[in-house]
Amino acid sequence: MPRARRLVVNADDFGFTRDVNEGIVRCFQNGILRSTTLMANGAAFDNAVRLAVENPGLDIGCHLVLTGGKTVANPVSHLPETVPQLLCNLPSAEWIVREFRAQVDKTLRSGIRPTHLDTHKHTHLLPRVLEAVLSIAEEYAIPWVRRPFDLPLVAPRPSLSPTLTAAALRPLQIPFTEALLRRRCRATDYFAGFRMTGKFQTDQLLELLDNIPAGTGELMCHPGLCGPELQSASTRLKKSREAELRALTAPQVKRRAAELGVRFVSFAEL
Repeated sequence: MPRARRLVVNADDFGFTRDVNEGIVRCFQNGILRSTTLMANGAAFDNAVRLAVENPGLDIGCHLVLTGGKTVANPVSHLPETVPQLLCNLPSAEWIVREFRAQVDKTLRSGIRPTHLDTHKHTHLLPRVLEAVLSIAEEYAIPWVRRPFDLPLVAPRPSLSPTLTAAALRPLQIPFTEALLRRRCRATDYFAGFRMTGKFQTDQLLELLDNIPAGTGELMCHPGLCGPELQSASTRLKKSREAELRALTAPQVKRRAAELGVRFVSFAEL
């Protein structure tokens, strides 16, 4: 009997701005999105929590942040703005664990019980950050951790940089997976969305559905509305969020998934 095809469509950046939050909720209510990850240091964290209460079926994890905005453990301090800045002065393992613990604690105090963990800008590809994430997963009994190695299926509007980055990350897959197994953390069978970030529309999403393998996968996405808050925010993903929103709510995507036997699920269901 063939294995089922299950896909967790997870939106990053819940809590970033109110217009991003609204876009994520629309994709949950009207589209294929079932999960999202919440930024505890996001400017629209309180708005995200309110929307989560109003949409109890929306599965929520923690989008652990080491770049951009203020720290949660010490709100008068600022995090590095970019990954290169972070790499130039990477904090100690103890500092990272303390900051991640503060972010999870803030999420728990809001009444949300996170089911999965990932990191902003995939910083847990760094071994020191990964160990901190796995320590937090173990401490708080959060079973799922993103394994962010892209499935090489669809690369809309191909560009050299994402392709080279994906190739450079490939040697990290084995030690990354071994670390997950050592800490008894779970990850989906495959991951997609890195090379599609900021580029995919409905046609690319349909192509992805045509090509995903059997088993359980995660599709990372960044939907949103390009309103005033997002327009003034420090991010390269602005208009592209609306294109992703349209793709994730397109009726033909649901129809194609039904034809192919692809079931959209959340981490909570898994």
